[in-house]
Order: sequence, then structure tokens, then C-alpha cells
Amino acid sequence: MWYRIFCASETTPAPAATLQRLNDLAPVAGHFHGDEEGWFRAELVVAETTLMLERFLSREEGVRAELNIWAAHLETCGDGPEHVRLMERMIQTRQLFTLERSDQASSLDNICVALCRWLAETTDGVYQIDGQGFFAADGAQLVRDE
Repeated sequence: MWYRIFCASETTPAPAATLQRLNDLAPVAGHFHGDEEGWFRAELVVAETTLMLERFLSREEGVRAELNIWAAHLETCGDGPEHVRLMERMIQTRQLFTLERSDQASSLDNICVALCRWLAETTDGVYQIDGQGFFAADGAQLVRDE
């Protein structure tokens, strides 16, 4: 299962703050890898399962094309005011996070959603969950996507 966080801000969430938020729910260890532009990958270990979190800046090669694909995808989900706002949001995204969870780790969905909400709150973002749709940082569903 994939989770994606589309962020209007380029603020890099602090690894320690991110782990602290997750550790409020369950013991999580994190290994963050980065460069001069901040961290770009984190391996989050919870309940002996590793969740891969990656961070992409919109100016990186191929990321803008991916964001345009998401904007086009939203056109197929309906035509309400939230759809238009989200299409614009995809185009204006400054950074994108992706989180992968294996199907065998479905019990970690609450941790994944909490991470999405934390990242969305921290970076003025919205998040998407495969098969469910797009959500505001507070968890309110904006667009259904099945």
C-alpha cells in the first residue's frame, strides 16, 4: 500500500520530532539518510517491520511530471470544487513524500496514517492513500478515490 503527502512548503520535518510523534503511538526507530538539502529517505522500524519513507523536492528530475500525472488523475475523480483545488495543489507542490507499507503489515495502518497527518500538518500538505482518496491534514476526506 502506498501513502503520498503533497506539500506546499519545502520545510524539512525534523527527524527527532517525527519520531517523537510516532513514538506517542508505538515504539518506532528511525534511520534517516540525507544530504545538504535535508533528509531524503527514512527507514522506520516498528513492530519488526520496516516502513520506507522517501522525500522528493519538486525540482528533482521526474518529480514535476509525476505531480502533473496526479493532477490529471484528479480530473477523473469528479468535478467538484475540491477536485479543482486539489489539481491546483498538485501543480503547486514543493515536496512529495511517499510511504510504502507491505500488505502483510496492515496492522500498521494507524501508524502510517498518523505519519501522513503529521507530515501534512508540518508542511502545509494533503495526503493520499491508495484505494481511499485524498485527505486534509486533519484527516477529513477531500476526494474519494477507489
